Amino acid sequence: MNELIVFPDGCIHARLVARLKRFTVLAEREGEELRAHTNNTGSMLGLLRPGSEILFSPALGSHRKLKWTWELASVQGAWVGINTLTPNRLLYNAWQKEVLPEVRGYDVFQKERAIGESRLDAYLTGPQGQLWVECKNVTLVEDEVALFPDAVTERGQRHLRELTRLALAGERVALFFLVQRPDARCFAPAEMIDPVYAELFYLALDAGVEAWPYVATISERGIGLGKKLNILD
Repeated sequence: MNELIVFPDGCIHARLVARLKRFTVLAEREGEELRAHTNNTGSMLGLLRPGSEILFSPALGSHRKLKWTWELASVQGAWVGINTLTPNRLLYNAWQKEVLPEVRGYDVFQKERAIGESRLDAYLTGPQGQLWVECKNVTLVEDEVALFPDAVTERGQRHLRELTRLALAGERVALFFLVQRPDARCFAPAEMIDPVYAELFYLALDAGVEAWPYVATISERGIGLGKKLNILD
């Protein structure tokens, strides 16, 4: 597997005990309790199973109170990516290595660019013009359908409105959905969880917003880019 993101040395396996707070998870390893940081503020529906195997990476830098970061969870024997920073990092690395067809040919990649009332994850420019991209992490799969979001997201709704506005103004804009689990065969917005987001998603597509749902390839070494999924109508 060609990893675009490589986990640092010193990763450890543990067993999930509970999610304590929004950003803190409790785990057990060889009789020792460990607390780790998680940046995933979604519901993590179906992933918070006590006793399940998880993977922590060591925190880089001495300023962190929690010395571990939750990276992966095991679901039915397969790894699922928890870290919500992964899609942004993987998009940038895929652009650098020219392995994502949708962003080939752009010379400049700017992160966290403000536009209107939002701050979008990427702004690319090149001879063919400019491209705005918002990244989303997908961990919910039901009946082989990757679904986003896993909780009502007013922020995500705002991003869709902003992307739609840009598309109607003639800009090239896109949503990059990184599906961080291997059991998805197609993608759809999670209408049963956030019907407003689902409606805005299809309106955005009609307005010209591109959607790129890609499955991640995941191992204990790191994360790569797999195949692109079809979108359910």
